Amino acid sequence: MSLLRHPLVRPLRAVIDFALPPRCPGCGTMVADDDRFCTDCWQTMRFLGPPCCARCGLPFIHDRGADALCGACIGDPPGAQGKGVDRARAVLAYGNVARTVAIKLKYGRRIGLARLIAAQMARHVPEGARAEMLIVPVPLHRWRLWWRGFNQSALIADRLGGLTGIAVDKDALVRTRRTPPLRSMGPKARAKAVRGAFAIAGPGRATLKGRDILLIDDIHTSGATADACARALRKAGVRTVTLLCWARVLPEAVEGID
Repeated sequence: MSLLRHPLVRPLRAVIDFALPPRCPGCGTMVADDDRFCTDCWQTMRFLGPPCCARCGLPFIHDRGADALCGACIGDPPGAQGKGVDRARAVLAYGNVARTVAIKLKYGRRIGLARLIAAQMARHVPEGARAEMLIVPVPLHRWRLWWRGFNQSALIADRLGGLTGIAVDKDALVRTRRTPPLRSMGPKARAKAVRGAFAIAGPGRATLKGRDILLIDDIHTSGATADACARALRKAGVRTVTLLCWARVLPEAVEGID
């Protein structure tokens, strides 16, 4: 529960709203309530979901059926032969608002935005067999975690676990070495940069075997980081890996996001 919605705080809400009015996460305009976007920002946001590729989530212009695959997944399906994630879903197509929210969380230390992101992600969580699911965030290297002070994916994972009741393991997956910034790299260079950069922490293997993993990240660009994480998770015997993220760079968009 948000602190501002706690029964003991509600009488003070009018005073708090006057002093610190709720603002749009995208542009800062005053809005009616917390975690609400203004009309202008809302109209520019492209929410992703059906109709889309059943595996990678690439949006379709027309509905092709619940199990339809895009051309790329037909030719080289995700998860084939242990290559990477089995399924990917994103809340938004990457754009100005999605980028602003991600940057405010990641670099602006607006950690409350993890609640907003998790609430939007929750609609992509499968309803069935949640007892077999486990939420695992994409980890940061320990030096980057020390410098930033938090892992934004772990914050989102905690919030999503609280909303869905699915168990969260923030320590099962670790980044074993530092990787260079990926923002200026193409898909092949990204894949090479993160190859072998993730591993399973010793105690994590017992909790991972046979589980369906919900892998949490903020931005999905080429999928190289998620695929590298998935390969490490498969070595621990997980059953499936589904990537859930805040925003996805669509093929027609400009690349270059870390």
